[in-house]
This record gives sequence, structure tokens and C-alpha cells, in this order.
Amino acid sequence: MGKGFFNVPVAVNEPVKSYAPGSSEREAVLATYKKMYNEKVDIPFYIGGKEYRTGNTKDIHPPHDNKHCVGKYHIADKEHIALAIEKATEAKEKWAATSWEHRASIFLKAAELLAGPFRYRMNAATMMAQSKNVFQAEIDSACELIDFLRFNVQFMTEIYSNQPISSPGIWNRTEYRPLEGFVYAITPFNFTAIAGNLPAAPAMMGNVVIWKPAASQVYSAYVIMELFKAAGLPDGVINLVTGNSGMITDTLLASKDFSGVHFTGSTAVFNSFWETIGKNINHYKTYPRIVGETGGKDFIWAHPSSNSQEVATAISRGAFEYQGQKCSAASRAYIPKSLWKDVKESIIKDINSFKMGSPEDPSNFINAVIDQKAFTKLAGYLDQAKKDNEADIIIGGGYDDSKGYFIEPTVIVTSNPKYTTMCTELFGPIITIYIYEDNEWESILDLVDGTSEYALTGAIFSSDRYAIELASKKLA
Repeated sequence: MGKGFFNVPVAVNEPVKSYAPGSSEREAVLATYKKMYNEKVDIPFYIGGKEYRTGNTKDIHPPHDNKHCVGKYHIADKEHIALAIEKATEAKEKWAATSWEHRASIFLKAAELLAGPFRYRMNAATMMAQSKNVFQAEIDSACELIDFLRFNVQFMTEIYSNQPISSPGIWNRTEYRPLEGFVYAITPFNFTAIAGNLPAAPAMMGNVVIWKPAASQVYSAYVIMELFKAAGLPDGVINLVTGNSGMITDTLLASKDFSGVHFTGSTAVFNSFWETIGKNINHYKTYPRIVGETGGKDFIWAHPSSNSQEVATAISRGAFEYQGQKCSAASRAYIPKSLWKDVKESIIKDINSFKMGSPEDPSNFINAVIDQKAFTKLAGYLDQAKKDNEADIIIGGGYDDSKGYFIEPTVIVTSNPKYTTMCTELFGPIITIYIYEDNEWESILDLVDGTSEYALTGAIFSSDRYAIELASKKLA
């Protein structure tokens, strides 16, 4: 049998298609969208490579057209989750023993298929069922997922090549092996790329995975599973289950074969995982690995030396792309009084240029929020802001769910830096701004740091390098 040290293809970022008017990619994705929109898909869940349809189903409605049904997905029972554990465990022995280059080749193949024949189907599913405009879908469900698959293969080889130093007469070697049981992957609605990466990354390293996507992301999750199958992923390596989140989690975390969780979602849910895993620790074969990312209350801080147009653009694009439904979306801003007049004018001009509606029209920059629950929550915050003396809505504030779950991009200006929308993660197209006296810029940094429990992303604007360095240190 031949042997070799294999060099994988150097990973490069997938080029983003423009979807400009008249382009072939625009025509292709809109034709795919229309076809899928007029079909009714019947989505199974997958255990051990087999499709399961229980007859207990939930309908899928586009958030921007909530009276229209594009299909249904089937709900797993507890017995199916137990079966998923069994089938994943059965698949583990052969998959863990599979050479790394053969595991890598499957996911590299998936990247190529997504860059080619699966691209428009994946984008259309994300546009339709998650209400993303075509460009947001392209950079997420196509390009970012392709990049995850390619770069993870490269990173895998870097991990394997990380070896200990050997002393004279001694050869020290390190082998990296998969975990003892299965990994539980729980993925969010807002990024199809994350939904694909969270099960794929541990699987690439030789682990078996039971994957539960968000209920509002099942359609593109279904396309991801079809992609992995087309790339040659063996049965039982990734098992996709849909159903009651509490039941699925309780069943999986109670298994002695549970060996890790890969999670993106709410802080409360992730904290509950930690608590349950801690209580069950003596039951598991090994110490489970716990990996998660949970949220953000991301800031924009502007120094008096900032360029007002740059600050305004950061607000209008950072807060409202994909309706603010990103952990990294700007949701609070601190602007010096000397810049506010110009910043305000530019923000209002930008927002007035935004069109809102279905992703089927690529000129619509703003689409719907994900579901009725999100709509109701956000509408409640807008209603409260309209009543509060310390809040002033300078643009937006409207909402309408008669056709879809549409929330207008909204800017709230508050006189209270600890106003509720400055502190609470809203996950919607709402940003709150606090205007401060120019000479207070340094103390405002402490306010920024102490306002939220989250520390995900933030933006610093200044043309003063000393101020930038101070802000970077205080907000690190």
C-alpha cells in the first residue's frame, strides 16, 4: 500500500458573485427561488443515512410571506433520538479509523459542489425560508460555508502537523484522535454557514455528530444534508434531527456516549447545557468538550475626531444588514455632540434609501425578521420607546405582519445611556444612540465597557491614534 505526506490544496476565499442586474447568476438564483417557492418540499430527518418521515409535521412559511407554505418537515420522537445515538455510535468505529485525507476529500468535494451545482439552491433556500436578500445569502450560505470547508481542511493539517520536540535519541510523537462518543451540534437560524460548519468541523476531525438545526432554518439544513450526501459522506457520520428542543437535548445529554457540544444560540440555553453536563459528569465515558458562542450587544464608539460620514455608514449598514439578526450587528452607538447633526442627517438619508420587502426582488435591502415571536418582541420594544420620555425615535418605528414579519429599520436616541435598548440584545433592525459631550469621550469608554455582559464585537472611530490605542486597551 502506498504512503505519502499529503499537501492539501491551499485554501482561498470563494469569490462573491455580484448578482448585478442582467447577470447570469441573478437570473439563475431567481429562477431557482421561483421554482422552490412554488413547490412544496417534504423534508425528512436523517438517522444513519436513512430518511425518516413520521407524519407529525410542521409547515414552513417564508417570513416575508407568512401565509404561503413552501413545505413541511417531520418531527422526531424520543425513540428516534435514541436511534440516532445508536447509529452514530455504530458509524464511529469506521469513520474514526478513516484516513484524514479521505475525510478531507469529502469536505473539499462538498465545497466544490456548493461552489457549483448546489450554489443557487442553497442561496434560494436561505433567501426564501430565512428571508435573506440575495447578497446576504451569497456571502453566507455560499461563500462562507465554502470557505469553512476549505480552510478547515487546511487547519486540520496544521493541527496534525503540530508535533512535540524530540530530545537526542528520542522520537516524541503526538496522535490526534476523535472523541469517545458523539458530538451534539445545535445551530441557529441566522447563518446557513454556521449551520453547516458546526456539524462539519467535528466530523472532519473523525467525530460522529447528531445535529439539531433551528426550526426556522430546516429548509437550508436539508440542502446541506443533501450536499454532504452528494459529496460522499458515509451514513451515520452526521445525523440531522428535528423536533422538540428540550426533549432532544435532555435525551442526548443523558447518554453516556455524549462527548461534546458545538453550539451557537442564546446565553440562557448554553448556560443550561453547562449546568446539565456538570450534573451528569460522573455518567459520561469522558469529560465532554463544550464549545459555544451566544450573543452580543455590539457597539459603535465615535471619538470627536471621527469622520461623520464613516460613522453614519457604520450605523446604517452595521445595524440593518439582515435586519440586525446577527450577533455582530451594531445595536448601540455613542456619538459626540459635535458630530451628531451630520451623522444624523446621513443616517436618515441612508435609511430612506432602503427598500423593504421580499428577497425575490433583489433591490429590497430590508427583508422580514425571522418569525412571529421575534416580530412581537421587537414591536413591543418599539411601542415602549414611543411612550418613554427618555427615548426618541428619529426614523422608523413602524411594523406590519399582515403579509410578513416586517419591522422598519429604526434609530432610537436616548438621554439615558442605560436605557433598556442600550443594554438588551434585541436581534432586530433597531439601534439606540447616546449623544455625549465631546470632552467626556474617555469616560464614555468605561460606560461602553460596563453596559453589557457581552463582549463580541465593536467599532472604534477616530482620526487620533492615541485615542484609538486608549479605546482599544479599555475595550479589549
